[in-house]
Amino acid sequence: MKKTERHQIILHELHLHNRVLLSDLTRSLNVSIDTVRRDLKELDKLKHLKKVHGGAVSNGFNIHLDHTREIYEYENKSIIAKKGISLLNHGDVVLITGGSTNLELAKLLPRKMNLTFFTPSLPMAVELLNNSSKHEVHLIGGKLLRGSQLATGGSTINVLSEITADICFLGTGYMDIEKGITELDWEIAQMKKAMVKSSKKLISLTISKKLNTSNRFKVCDIIATDTLVTELNPDSPNLEKYHKAGLQIL
Repeated sequence: MKKTERHQIILHELHLHNRVLLSDLTRSLNVSIDTVRRDLKELDKLKHLKKVHGGAVSNGFNIHLDHTREIYEYENKSIIAKKGISLLNHGDVVLITGGSTNLELAKLLPRKMNLTFFTPSLPMAVELLNNSSKHEVHLIGGKLLRGSQLATGGSTINVLSEITADICFLGTGYMDIEKGITELDWEIAQMKKAMVKSSKKLISLTISKKLNTSNRFKVCDIIATDTLVTELNPDSPNLEKYHKAGLQIL
């Protein structure tokens, strides 16, 4: 495989899932780990990604609330965010993770809505504070992961165990009918499990390209999801098996 092809594959995976591991790329590209390291170093030098220990993260993953930056699948994520907002009611207590789709929802929230948010995501907390003075925003503390800017660990999970949210918008990296919602990172998976347990209703906002994908660590079974929100028409054939699994599709 030529270097340009490898670079295209690496960037596609990053745009879709925000983070990749050296070990995964070595297997999928069928090249040595040294070759992948060189590829990541070159792409980092070109500012196409950020090389980190053990892999790389997309430039959009470590978000600093730069609203001028290019967002992968922006139009589709905006459609999804608007659909997600329609599920909210005045006075709701909302659990919400980070991620570009959830951040789009935060940007588009009606300023007149009176909502209480709990989030382990530093960028999300800042975005919500900037959105409206009416929202009450609680940042859940813990060990802050450098790449995702998410709080994880025992203290995060303990705080989540004391919350019963009306609705949870769970950032979804990977979703599959059989394997459920999964994550690349063990600590993030544990934090998201706690969010699922602490909410009455679980909403997954995800672009359709993330459907039928899976990774190492399980967050929950597919049936734990109450509503799946994508950019597709709910009657799309691509969503048929999710309908059959009992999910509400929006």
